[in-house]
Amino acid sequence: MNVRQSKLAKGLIVVAAIGALVAGSTVANAATKSITCYKGTVVKKVTTAKCPTGYTTKAPKPVAKPSTKPATSGGGSVALTATYKGTMKMVWSDSAVTVTSVSATGSGTTAGLDSLSGTGSAAPASQCDAINGSGVLGSGANTVKVTFDTSSQGCADAGEAPANISIKGNAVVNGGTGKFVGATGTLKVTGSFAIKSTAAGSSESEAVTLNISGSITTK
Repeated sequence: MNVRQSKLAKGLIVVAAIGALVAGSTVANAATKSITCYKGTVVKKVTTAKCPTGYTTKAPKPVAKPSTKPATSGGGSVALTATYKGTMKMVWSDSAVTVTSVSATGSGTTAGLDSLSGTGSAAPASQCDAINGSGVLGSGANTVKVTFDTSSQGCADAGEAPANISIKGNAVVNGGTGKFVGATGTLKVTGSFAIKSTAAGSSESEAVTLNISGSITTK
């Protein structure tokens, strides 16, 4: 073999060696290549050409998480047709009467507002006079605040005591607590109680009945 042939042979050997190295590297890479397989929530990586039985290369779709926001309820209307019976405490002065407390229990369609408490006042100048008053219907978590409007009045069946007083007018809803927060509405009110004396300084506790009806609008 001459020098030229010897150089050519060595060159072929080097090329073959490099080719062998490259091929070996490719085979090695192919052998170590992995694929990701899925089965429900289980994720597995394998170096085989295919996923194991029961597995797939398709990732499952993410499951939407339930909303953590509190549910909101729309507004509505609550019907009330109730009769409240209880006790009214009064104190008389020279020109007015102050109702220091009213405490009564409701029956009928109370919408869960089973009690009534309140205060009021009037300055009698005739047999029918305007009355001022405010109160709370219900107790506990759900209550409604009410105030007599300017049309409300009390009328006596006699010019002086003893006398029976009839009440008529409207109670305006001024919000409340619980499910009645921000509530509105106007309720019709009728009722009655008796007085024994109008002398200044006298006080008394009398039975009272109040009939309240209408609708309360909630938010």
